[in-house]
Amino acid sequence: MTDHATTPGPEAHQKIDTSVPHSARIWNYWLGGEDNYPVDQEAGDAYTAVFPGIVTIARSSRAFLRRNITYLVAEAGIRQFLDVGTGLPTADNTHEVAQRIAPESRIVYVDNDPLVVLHARDLLHSTREGVTAFVDADVLDPERILAAAAETLDLTRPTALVLSNILGHVADHDRARSIVTRLMEALPSGSHLSINDGSRGIDPVFEQAQDAYNESGAVPYNLRTVDEITAYFDGLELIEPGVVSVPLWRPDPTSATPEPVGEHGGLARKP
Repeated sequence: MTDHATTPGPEAHQKIDTSVPHSARIWNYWLGGEDNYPVDQEAGDAYTAVFPGIVTIARSSRAFLRRNITYLVAEAGIRQFLDVGTGLPTADNTHEVAQRIAPESRIVYVDNDPLVVLHARDLLHSTREGVTAFVDADVLDPERILAAAAETLDLTRPTALVLSNILGHVADHDRARSIVTRLMEALPSGSHLSINDGSRGIDPVFEQAQDAYNESGAVPYNLRTVDEITAYFDGLELIEPGVVSVPLWRPDPTSATPEPVGEHGGLARKP
């Protein structure tokens, strides 16, 4: 079945600023999507002119998420997902991966980008046995996220919290950690945390391109050190191989030998 979603009205269209590039739309452009504007394409092209490897990072991030969700459903037995900072729908969305394996899986997506809100219905094509829902909320408001998620998910049961390329938008690292802590506090033992974010200290060219992007007037995205990303998992049991460059996290055995990129992530279980 399909659960409730925010129904966008004319005001949602009015909130979309097509004069300023937006990371979700640029990410969509790099992934080959069509939900972007000329300003996003120009910013994306300017970025790739400095650092062509960003396209590989975008695709590696998506593949990491797919492998995480597959592990969570097939090996950890998770059937509930809270995906915060969903971004624009592309291939292998969380519900698609989870419900291919376990059709009864329940997924709540959270985002507050007006364009994502407009495309919310694209995230709501659930199996008959499962549920998908969309919540219009900001990552900075964990209380609202939890209250809205509880309308669809049973938060007394193990749930996977997914934060994919969203915490970099929280300028202060301590605040980002506090958001993760609050969300995980509300979830029971056996829940899992999946995080991946752009990493600093790995590729100077990547850092140069990202710093230039942040100074362009677009919504900034802050790269974190590997130690900072690892700190999100404090108090949790990291799943092997721990926090690593995303292509190195349980790579598909049939794929070519993966090369590390400037994005790190991990998956951990709440004891």
